[in-house]
Amino acid sequence: MLHGDGPLVVFAGAGSGKTRVITYRIAHLVAERDIRPWRILAVTFTNKAAGEMRERLAGIVPGGADGLWVGTFHATCARLLRLHADAAGVRKDFTIYDDGDQRAVVKRVLQDLSLDEKRFPAKTLAGSINRAKQEMRGPDDVDTGDYWREQVARVYEAYEQRMAKAGALDFGDLIYRLTRALEESAALREELAGRFRHVLVDEFQDTNHAQLRLVRALASVHGNLCVVGDDDQSIYRWRGADRRNILDFREAYPSATVIKLEQNYRSTKRILRVAHAIIRRNLDREPKELWTDNDEGEKVLVLRTLDERREADEIVRALLELQRQGHLLTDAAVFYRTHAQSRVLEDALRSANLAYRIVGGLRFYDRAEVKDLLAYLRLLHNPDDDVSVLRVINVPARGIGKTSQSRLLDVAAERGLGVLEALEHVPGDGRFSAAPTRRLGAFTELVAHLRAEAAKLPLEDLGGAVLQDTGYLEMLKADDSVEAETRLQNLEELVGSIREFAEGRRAAGEEPTLADYLAEVTLQTAADGAEEAAADKVTLMTVHAAKGLEFRTVLVMGLEEGMFPMGSGELREDPEEMEEERRLAYVAFTRAKERLVLTWATRRRIFGQERAGGPSRFLGDLPDDDVHRLGGGGGGSSRRPRAAELAYAPDPWDGPRKPDTRTDRGESFVDRSEYSDLDEGGIGPGTLVRHKKFGVGRVARLDTGGMYPKAEVDFEGVGRKKLIVRVLEPA
Repeated sequence: MLHGDGPLVVFAGAGSGKTRVITYRIAHLVAERDIRPWRILAVTFTNKAAGEMRERLAGIVPGGADGLWVGTFHATCARLLRLHADAAGVRKDFTIYDDGDQRAVVKRVLQDLSLDEKRFPAKTLAGSINRAKQEMRGPDDVDTGDYWREQVARVYEAYEQRMAKAGALDFGDLIYRLTRALEESAALREELAGRFRHVLVDEFQDTNHAQLRLVRALASVHGNLCVVGDDDQSIYRWRGADRRNILDFREAYPSATVIKLEQNYRSTKRILRVAHAIIRRNLDREPKELWTDNDEGEKVLVLRTLDERREADEIVRALLELQRQGHLLTDAAVFYRTHAQSRVLEDALRSANLAYRIVGGLRFYDRAEVKDLLAYLRLLHNPDDDVSVLRVINVPARGIGKTSQSRLLDVAAERGLGVLEALEHVPGDGRFSAAPTRRLGAFTELVAHLRAEAAKLPLEDLGGAVLQDTGYLEMLKADDSVEAETRLQNLEELVGSIREFAEGRRAAGEEPTLADYLAEVTLQTAADGAEEAAADKVTLMTVHAAKGLEFRTVLVMGLEEGMFPMGSGELREDPEEMEEERRLAYVAFTRAKERLVLTWATRRRIFGQERAGGPSRFLGDLPDDDVHRLGGGGGGSSRRPRAAELAYAPDPWDGPRKPDTRTDRGESFVDRSEYSDLDEGGIGPGTLVRHKKFGVGRVARLDTGGMYPKAEVDFEGVGRKKLIVRVLEPA
C-alpha cells in the first residue's frame, strides 16, 4: 500500500487478501516511510488475527513487529488505561471483571435495591448496561421512559458505584472509559497522537458506536486512520456492530482515499457469480463485484430433500463420496443457520462413523441445557441415579447450595442410601437448619410430582412437562438474551427428538419407552469418544462462526423460508433484517473454494415443531447456468425429477456418467422424495410385504401425506397396522 498520510478506507471483498493489506501497509510504513513500529497502532478483533499479523510482519520486515502495538480493542484499551489511569479516572491497579463477575455484582445491587431477580434477571440487566456502554451512555444518559428503564438506570448507577468501590472495570468499561477520557481531554489526545502516528483498524464493518468513537479520537490530531473491511460481510448487527461505520467513512473524512479490492483468490467463478446474485439485491451497500482468475469450477449443487433426516443423510453421502475420491474431511464444512439444526446431522454422522468437530458451539448432547433435561429424565427412569439427582437438585436455582448437598451426601453415605432416598431423612437431622430442610423438601415433592406425571403421560409429552413443572422454561424466558433464546431452541429441539422417537417406534409397531429413548441417546453420545481420536474431521458450524474461514467444499443446509432467511412474518419482511440475512448467505457461499452444495427440505421438524418448508428466496436468485438442481424447486426452471431418474442421477463430483441399469445404492445426492420409498421398493396397494415383528401381510392402502410415507398392512393373526414404508420390504 503506497498511500501516504491521511485517512484511507479499503473495501476488501471476500477472499481478496484483507489481512495481507494491513500487513503490507504496516511494512510499507516501517520500511519505506521510516515510521518506527512503536508509533503504529493496529487494532483487530481477535488475538489470533493479531498473532498472525505479527508472524507475517516478521517474515517481510527486518526486526518484524518489534515494538508494534497490535491487539484487540479490549486488550489495547486495557493497556492504555493502565498507562493513563489518572486521566481516565480509574485506578492503575484496576481489576477486570468477566461476565460472571459482572452478573455477581448486579445480583448484589438487586439485593441492595430490593428488586426481585425473577422480574429483573441479573443477566438481562448486565446486558442492558453493556449495550449502554457500547452506545457511550452513562447512567444519567439512559432513557427512563417507563418503569423497566427507570429500574435499569437505578441498577446501572448503583452498579457503577459498587464497581468503583471494588476498583474494577468490566469489558465494556475498557473501551467506554478510554474513549470518554480521549474525548474530554485534549492533552490526552495530543499525547496519544504523538505516540501513534498511524492507526489501522481491521474488520471495520464490525465496530460498534463506542469503538468508532475510540478510533476517531485516537486519530483526531493527525488524521492518519486506515480502516479495512467489507460492508457485505457485516453479520453481527445483533451484537451492536454497525456497518454504517465503514459506509459513512467518507462523510466523516471527505478527503479519504477509497480503494476497492475486488479480485478474489479463493473461489471459482461459478461460486462468485452465485454469491453475487445474492448480495447484489441489497440496496444499502458499497457497489462492488468480486472477480477471479480461478477456473469456472463445478456448478453449485442445489438439493431438495423430503425432510431434515433425508437432508442429513444426503450430506453424509456427499462426505462419503468425497472420502472415496481421496479428499480429506478436514477440507469440508457444513454450515447451518442455528445451532439446533446440528442435532439431526450429528446423529447421521455418528451412524456413518464420520468424525466431526463443532466450531463456535458444543456438540448438541454436550450443551448444558440438554444435559439438564436428560438428567431429569434419567432421574425419572432411575431414582437411584445419584449423578443425575446432584446435577438437577439446584437447577433451576432453588437455594440448595454446595453445603446442603455435601451434608446430604453424608446422610446417604451413613445410611447406605441413594441421594434421593436420603432426602427423606433430612427432616429432624441436626445438620440441616429450617431453610435448607424446607428447600430440600420442596425438591423431594417436585420429584414425586414428576414421577407421577411420568407414569401417566405419553413419552412425547414428558420432556415438555418436565421443563414446565421444574421452572426451567420460566427461568429461560425471564432471561431476555440471545443465549437464553438459543438454549430454549435447543431444548425445543430435544423435546422434538423425543416426539420423533416415539412416533417412529409406534409406526414400527412398538410402544416407545423412556428407557429405550435414554438408551438410544446414551449410545449416540458414547460414540463421541471414538470420533475425538480421529484427526480427519468434517467441520460443523453456524454461518456466523464461519466468517474468516475457507474450505475446499462447503455444504449449507436448511435453505428454506423461515430458516434461512431466518424469521417469520414482519421480521422476515423487515428490510434491514433481510439485508443482514443476505449478507449471511454471501459470507457462507464465499467460504467455498471449489464446491458449494445448498440443501433444503420440504418438511422440517425443528424446535419441537414440524413445519412445511418452501425453498429460500435466495435459491430463486441463483443464475441457472451456474446451478445444478436435484429434486426440483428452489427457483429456476428445474422440474421435480422422477424417482427413477434420481436413482441414477449424475454424480456432481465426478461429472457426467452413463446411466447404469443395476441398482446403485452408493451414489451421492439421491433425492428421497415423497414417493421414492414406494417406487424404489416396489411397494403399493395389494403388495405382499414383510415386517420383522409382524411377519407377512398385504398392503391395504398408502398414506403419503405425512413426513414419512406410511402403509396400512393387514397381517394374519395380528390385524391391520399402520407402518412407515421404510420398515417394510417386499415379501
